[in-house]
Amino acid sequence: MVSTFKTALTGTVLAIATSLPGVAETTAGTPVTVENLVDHAEMIRIADTIDAAVDAKDWALARSLFVDEIQVDFTSLVGGAPATIPADALIEGWSANLTDEKASFHLRGNHRITFENAGTATMVSHGYAWNRMERGALTENGGNALWEVWGTYEHSFVRTEEGWRVDGMSFFATAERGNDFVRNTPGR
Repeated sequence: MVSTFKTALTGTVLAIATSLPGVAETTAGTPVTVENLVDHAEMIRIADTIDAAVDAKDWALARSLFVDEIQVDFTSLVGGAPATIPADALIEGWSANLTDEKASFHLRGNHRITFENAGTATMVSHGYAWNRMERGALTENGGNALWEVWGTYEHSFVRTEEGWRVDGMSFFATAERGNDFVRNTPGR
């Protein structure tokens, strides 16, 4: 069955590649091949699952996608300096800010993955996110329940015994709008 799947998948990849001339030349990152297709798809799945887990407030699932110690850079949003921190601290920070009162929505696309070697890779993607908190709509809190941000994510991956995991995550904001109260105030 696996052999049949690989044969069908190879045929599909080749059909797409030949029907879209020039795609490889215009897309950054390592070209997708039959040999790296599963790894490529798994990294996209992991990054998308981080977003879905955060929005669902499934902190155990989000945590399971990282190694124990990670490099982070969110300085374009919060200032400071890039740091190496325990993944547990990242998840604790997210869960303290994004409580039940504060809804979030994360979306990413245009994934470009570069394999440094068989055990490490970097994925760059465009991202959009919003936070909504009804308290923000109160006049004294700014009069707007929404805060939005656009930017570029960079995830670094390492192959572990459990499969690919994130060992670094950065976000470089390019634009934001809305109520800073919603962004900066932890939900209750």
